[in-house]
Amino acid sequence: MAATILLVEDESGIQELIKLNLTQAGHAVICADSAEQALMLIRQSLPDMVLLDWMLPGMSGIELARIFRSDARMKNVPIIMLTARGDERDKVLGLETGADDYITKPFSPRELSARIKAVLRRRAPQMTEDRIALRGLVLDPVSHRVTGHDIALELGPTEFRLLHFFMTHPERVYSRTQLLDQVWGDHVFVEERTVDVHIRRLRLALGASGHEDLIATVRGAGYRLSVHD
Repeated sequence: MAATILLVEDESGIQELIKLNLTQAGHAVICADSAEQALMLIRQSLPDMVLLDWMLPGMSGIELARIFRSDARMKNVPIIMLTARGDERDKVLGLETGADDYITKPFSPRELSARIKAVLRRRAPQMTEDRIALRGLVLDPVSHRVTGHDIALELGPTEFRLLHFFMTHPERVYSRTQLLDQVWGDHVFVEERTVDVHIRRLRLALGASGHEDLIATVRGAGYRLSVHD
């Protein structure tokens, strides 16, 4: 369950300790020691999750969370608040601001890892390593294998990511722009029609097991993975 995590923490010792633990767990960690630096970093690259300290110099973590939730690019990125404030009212304020979870300092690396996994599973299931099965189609992110009715299917890396995203978000329609952001990344500049090319390749690969019709074209809107006959 490797993810790119933006860690916003101004205490250097805590920042280094968290970064070390997350890196050992396989995550890529980008660090910021202020809200202003965090805002600059997200303009360069969108993270999969934010670990956000409440008490920051200048703009507070709560204020930064509000900015994130009002930003079209960041509004769906999971946020976990890190804070020494354990009062229930503070927890409620953090959650009402848009945080997905709240961890009170001090916390163990094991607890942080468990919270990250839980939030990603809930908010960004395509980031997890959970095996997925839909209508005889099975995708295993760990082994990077896909089978359909026990037939091994050969997918390229982009088609694999595309299928993984669809299978973790079934019955939802996504435009080409949304798929580019979610599968390719919001700072990868490619033509929207590139999506159509990879959809065709994905359908061709799924055709070996008769699953090509799972990927439906929604006229004027985009694409959807349909799990209903």
